[in-house]
Amino acid sequence: MTILIIEDEPLVAKNIEKLVRELHPNALLHGPLASVENALKWFDEHPEPDLILADIQLADGVSFDIFQERTLHCPIIFTTAYDEYAIRAFKLNSIDYLLKPIDKQELTTSFDKFQRWQKTTSTDFFPSQLRDLLNDLKPHSQKKYKHRFTAHHQRSVVAVADVRIAYFVRDEVIWLVTTDHQRLITDYQSLDEIEELLDPVQFVRANRQYIVRKEAIESYRTHYSGKIELVLSVPSKDEIVISKDRAASFRVWFEE
Repeated sequence: MTILIIEDEPLVAKNIEKLVRELHPNALLHGPLASVENALKWFDEHPEPDLILADIQLADGVSFDIFQERTLHCPIIFTTAYDEYAIRAFKLNSIDYLLKPIDKQELTTSFDKFQRWQKTTSTDFFPSQLRDLLNDLKPHSQKKYKHRFTAHHQRSVVAVADVRIAYFVRDEVIWLVTTDHQRLITDYQSLDEIEELLDPVQFVRANRQYIVRKEAIESYRTHYSGKIELVLSVPSKDEIVISKDRAASFRVWFEE
């Protein structure tokens, strides 16, 4: 079995290689490839592998770009540092995914799926599933995002324009905090629901508790651990920390 690893974090790649060798010592591993550019070059020079383990966020873009450029017939297991909205699309399209840090038991389950698919699926299954996934994740410019959100202020329902939003925070319920320091309760059930409505150019899912607007971020600090702490123009009661695994993609987003 040949397996291609696409991952731009050296320590994560090393861990994936270790787990794969423990589970399939006879597998032939290729990579890790750290960028979209390197992956496209690799596919130009090598036959298609039996299986791909691909991180979503890479050094120069997202791995979806690779699969839009190359038509592949092999299954892909996506990995990601955070349970973002796209993962629901992976589930719907029967393409497996793993959340970092990669768990050996979850990787075992993914390999079990791969072996079942080898026996039961047609050669057209994965290309069609991947096409469906990519269609679900069209470029941001083709998707309409919500620009006004309703919230409760005293006994009234008010509409808040996205440009007035500093961040959303989950604290038992979902709160909307404005640039003028108002803290308003919303009727949303989860940040996942809100995240799908927001323009990802303007808003970032910092962690499981916060979604933050770019214009509300005054600066950020990098911890010795590699994590990032945000400094907002509207202070929050918690430290808003972005994990080490997502730090590189955050820096790219923040500088755009």
